[in-house]
Amino acid sequence: MSNKIPRPIMKHPICTKFMAPATRILLGGWFVYSGAVKILGAGLDRFTFDIGNYQLVRPPLDAVAAYTVPWFEVIAGLCLMLGILRRGAILTVAGLVGVFAFCIGWAWVHQLDISCGCHGTDAPIRYWSKVAEFTGYFIALAWLWRRDGKPAKI
Repeated sequence: MSNKIPRPIMKHPICTKFMAPATRILLGGWFVYSGAVKILGAGLDRFTFDIGNYQLVRPPLDAVAAYTVPWFEVIAGLCLMLGILRRGAILTVAGLVGVFAFCIGWAWVHQLDISCGCHGTDAPIRYWSKVAEFTGYFIALAWLWRRDGKPAKI
Protein backbone atom coordinates (compact mmCIF):
# COMPACT_ATOMS: atom_id res chain seq x y z
CA MET A 1 0.00 0.00 0.00
CA SER A 2 1.28 3.42 -0.94
CA ASN A 3 1.61 6.28 1.54
CA LYS A 4 0.97 8.87 -1.17
CA ILE A 5 -1.65 11.44 -0.32
CA PRO A 6 -4.00 11.97 -3.25
CA ARG A 7 -3.86 15.38 -4.90
CA PRO A 8 -6.92 17.59 -4.84
CA ILE A 9 -8.73 17.41 -8.18
CA MET A 10 -7.82 21.02 -9.13
CA LYS A 11 -4.10 20.29 -8.64
CA HIS A 12 -4.14 17.20 -10.84
CA PRO A 13 -1.79 17.74 -13.86
CA ILE A 14 -4.40 16.70 -16.42
CA CYS A 15 -7.00 19.03 -14.92
CA THR A 16 -4.70 22.05 -14.88
CA LYS A 17 -3.29 21.20 -18.31
CA PHE A 18 -6.73 21.52 -19.92
CA MET A 19 -8.51 23.96 -17.60
CA ALA A 20 -6.22 26.95 -18.18
CA PRO A 21 -6.50 26.86 -21.99
CA ALA A 22 -10.23 26.13 -21.79
CA THR A 23 -10.75 29.06 -19.42
CA ARG A 24 -8.66 31.34 -21.65
CA ILE A 25 -10.59 30.26 -24.76
CA LEU A 26 -14.03 30.62 -23.16
CA LEU A 27 -13.32 33.96 -21.51
CA GLY A 28 -11.47 35.31 -24.55
CA GLY A 29 -14.23 34.11 -26.87
CA TRP A 30 -16.84 35.82 -24.74
CA PHE A 31 -14.96 39.13 -24.95
CA VAL A 32 -14.43 38.77 -28.71
CA TYR A 33 -18.16 38.12 -29.08
CA SER A 34 -19.08 41.05 -26.81
CA GLY A 35 -16.87 43.46 -28.73
CA ALA A 36 -17.96 42.17 -32.13
CA VAL A 37 -21.65 42.56 -31.27
CA LYS A 38 -21.02 46.19 -30.39
CA ILE A 39 -19.03 46.81 -33.57
CA LEU A 40 -20.97 44.75 -36.10
CA GLY A 41 -24.29 43.84 -34.53
CA ALA A 42 -25.99 46.63 -32.62
CA GLY A 43 -23.58 49.22 -33.95
CA LEU A 44 -21.29 51.74 -32.37
CA ASP A 45 -23.94 54.46 -32.53
CA ARG A 46 -26.19 52.33 -30.32
CA PHE A 47 -23.29 51.69 -27.94
CA THR A 48 -22.58 55.44 -27.83
CA PHE A 49 -26.23 55.97 -26.81
CA ASP A 50 -25.93 53.28 -24.11
CA ILE A 51 -22.76 54.83 -22.71
CA GLY A 52 -24.46 58.23 -22.61
CA ASN A 53 -27.25 56.75 -20.50
CA TYR A 54 -24.78 56.06 -17.68
CA GLN A 55 -24.35 59.84 -17.28
CA LEU A 56 -20.63 59.43 -16.56
CA VAL A 57 -19.23 61.18 -19.62
CA ARG A 58 -20.66 63.71 -22.03
CA PRO A 59 -20.21 64.01 -25.78
CA PRO A 60 -17.72 63.60 -27.40
CA LEU A 61 -16.16 61.36 -24.73
CA ASP A 62 -19.09 58.95 -24.91
CA ALA A 63 -18.34 58.39 -28.61
CA VAL A 64 -14.61 58.02 -27.94
CA ALA A 65 -15.36 55.31 -25.37
CA ALA A 66 -17.92 53.62 -27.62
CA TYR A 67 -15.57 53.52 -30.58
CA THR A 68 -12.52 52.24 -28.64
CA VAL A 69 -13.78 49.90 -25.89
CA PRO A 70 -15.14 47.21 -28.25
CA TRP A 71 -11.81 47.03 -30.07
CA PHE A 72 -10.01 46.52 -26.74
CA GLU A 73 -12.48 43.72 -26.00
CA VAL A 74 -11.87 42.02 -29.36
CA ILE A 75 -8.07 42.36 -29.30
CA ALA A 76 -7.67 41.36 -25.64
CA GLY A 77 -10.09 38.46 -26.15
CA LEU A 78 -8.16 37.20 -29.19
CA CYS A 79 -4.86 37.46 -27.32
CA LEU A 80 -6.36 35.58 -24.39
CA MET A 81 -7.73 32.85 -26.66
CA LEU A 82 -4.48 32.45 -28.59
CA GLY A 83 -2.21 32.71 -25.55
CA ILE A 84 -0.44 35.75 -27.01
CA LEU A 85 0.82 38.32 -24.52
CA ARG A 86 -0.96 36.46 -21.75
CA ARG A 87 -0.20 38.81 -18.89
CA GLY A 88 -1.17 41.84 -20.94
CA ALA A 89 -4.39 40.18 -22.11
CA ILE A 90 -5.32 39.18 -18.57
CA LEU A 91 -4.62 42.69 -17.27
CA THR A 92 -6.54 44.31 -20.13
CA VAL A 93 -9.59 42.11 -19.62
CA ALA A 94 -9.38 42.70 -15.85
CA GLY A 95 -9.19 46.45 -16.49
CA LEU A 96 -12.21 46.30 -18.80
CA VAL A 97 -14.18 44.29 -16.24
CA GLY A 98 -13.15 46.76 -13.53
CA VAL A 99 -14.36 49.72 -15.60
CA PHE A 100 -17.59 47.88 -16.48
CA ALA A 101 -18.13 47.06 -12.79
CA PHE A 102 -17.59 50.70 -11.84
CA CYS A 103 -20.07 51.88 -14.49
CA ILE A 104 -22.69 49.33 -13.46
CA GLY A 105 -22.17 50.31 -9.80
CA TRP A 106 -22.57 53.97 -10.71
CA ALA A 107 -25.84 53.25 -12.49
CA TRP A 108 -27.04 51.14 -9.55
CA VAL A 109 -26.23 53.79 -6.93
CA HIS A 110 -27.93 56.45 -9.04
CA GLN A 111 -30.91 54.12 -9.65
CA LEU A 112 -30.69 54.47 -13.42
CA ASP A 113 -33.17 52.28 -15.26
CA ILE A 114 -31.10 51.61 -18.38
CA SER A 115 -29.84 48.73 -20.48
CA CYS A 116 -26.19 47.93 -19.85
CA GLY A 117 -25.13 48.19 -23.49
CA CYS A 118 -23.30 44.90 -23.27
CA HIS A 119 -24.87 43.14 -26.25
CA GLY A 120 -27.02 45.75 -27.95
CA THR A 121 -30.31 44.81 -26.32
CA ASP A 122 -32.86 47.00 -24.61
CA ALA A 123 -33.16 44.64 -21.64
CA PRO A 124 -32.79 46.54 -18.37
CA ILE A 125 -29.83 45.78 -16.13
CA ARG A 126 -30.35 43.15 -13.47
CA TYR A 127 -27.80 44.48 -11.02
CA TRP A 128 -27.38 41.40 -8.82
CA SER A 129 -26.80 39.19 -11.86
CA LYS A 130 -24.10 41.64 -12.98
CA VAL A 131 -22.46 41.35 -9.56
CA ALA A 132 -22.37 37.56 -9.98
CA GLU A 133 -21.10 37.88 -13.57
CA PHE A 134 -18.27 40.24 -12.63
CA THR A 135 -17.34 38.09 -9.63
CA GLY A 136 -17.01 35.13 -11.98
CA TYR A 137 -14.81 37.14 -14.35
CA PHE A 138 -12.53 38.28 -11.53
CA ILE A 139 -12.21 34.75 -10.12
CA ALA A 140 -11.36 33.32 -13.55
CA LEU A 141 -8.89 36.11 -14.29
CA ALA A 142 -7.19 35.80 -10.90
CA TRP A 143 -6.86 32.04 -11.40
CA LEU A 144 -5.46 32.54 -14.90
CA TRP A 145 -3.02 35.16 -13.62
CA ARG A 146 -1.78 32.77 -10.96
CA ARG A 147 -1.79 29.63 -13.08
CA ASP A 148 -1.31 30.70 -16.67
CA GLY A 149 0.24 34.13 -16.42
CA LYS A 150 3.58 32.84 -15.23
CA PRO A 151 6.52 33.53 -17.56
CA ALA A 152 7.65 30.55 -19.60
CA LYS A 153 10.57 28.60 -18.19
CA ILE A 154 13.57 28.52 -20.45
